Amino acid sequence: MNSPLLEKLITYRRELHEHPELSMKEYETTKRIRKWLEEAEIPVLDYQLEVGVVAEITGNQPGPIIALRADIDALPIKEETFLPFASKNEGVMHACGHDFHTASIIGAAILLQERRNELKGKVRIIFQPAEEISQGAVLIEKAGVLDGVEAIFGMHNKPDLPVGTIGVREGALMASVDRFEIEITGVGGHAGIPNNTIDPIVITGQIISALQTIVSRNLSSFHNAVISITQVHAGTTWNVIPEKAELEGTVRTFQNEARQIIPELMKRTAEGIASAYGARADFHWYPYMPVVDNSPMFTKVASETARKLGYEVVEAVQSQAGEDFAFYQTKLPGFFVWMGVDGSKEWHHPAFHLKEEALQVATDYFTNLTINVLDQWEK
Repeated sequence: MNSPLLEKLITYRRELHEHPELSMKEYETTKRIRKWLEEAEIPVLDYQLEVGVVAEITGNQPGPIIALRADIDALPIKEETFLPFASKNEGVMHACGHDFHTASIIGAAILLQERRNELKGKVRIIFQPAEEISQGAVLIEKAGVLDGVEAIFGMHNKPDLPVGTIGVREGALMASVDRFEIEITGVGGHAGIPNNTIDPIVITGQIISALQTIVSRNLSSFHNAVISITQVHAGTTWNVIPEKAELEGTVRTFQNEARQIIPELMKRTAEGIASAYGARADFHWYPYMPVVDNSPMFTKVASETARKLGYEVVEAVQSQAGEDFAFYQTKLPGFFVWMGVDGSKEWHHPAFHLKEEALQVATDYFTNLTINVLDQWEK
């Protein structure tokens, strides 16, 4: 990549970082991306999206359509980086690096447009809204953006990997994400006369402890799973035992078998404990997003592309975080990599920052990965 393009991408990234927007509210972000693409004479497709942009580059030779995807939304976090280009939108921050993803894929689009005579097919560039609330990928699919697309590629920055390192892993990379709620109904009463009540707080405590044994005692040791209770609500004052208690949390898994069995085990555990105390437990399960599951058909080209560019390839460490790129992979084959950015903090931290030299690595990588995938499509 030439230095003027890198300087341009740094400018783009900083402008996005300065003006972050929350999920489904990325109106100005959408305008900026569209403007930058049009300045590079990259055709923007009309999918009637309120937020988000889709462009397409047509090669000079026939071939399949493959897609590159970047996410564009920010988080409701007050920035504490003290950078000269820190967020001007109070309480909103690009604390997950989606500004980096967007600028990098714009860079790849610019280079692919310049090298379109090398392309054996078409490249659809997706700038997706609302990843942080797991609605954007579904929105993109419903708009028809995936029609005709045969494979999709994406990345997430990885703060704990140095710039110039790319994490590649076949199969499950990021966990499925699901949410649950449990409502315990007992009998309220005077806190000084608990024998006349059925205390839902005591029952909730027993359920919380028991749920933690599902992973350690009910699942195979080959399964990777996390059950986290993140909210507990009960009572209104100090001297009254309430009638109800509520708890909520999340489950993360990497295997479909574990994802299917855990809700039944949780339901049975909660209902059984509540029943033993004479109370009732109502269990609710909300499927959120599947596993990021990388297709083995692209493992070799993903690794070889990085090595040929002189970058280090490591086996990507799995993350219990979720990513709605997973939704695309339920529709068509895809591959998702870690991009080293040598970050200051982990994702979603108010002091999150990354090294902008990684823009060159990501841009070069996705430009060449795209060309290589199209070259090898029929081989």
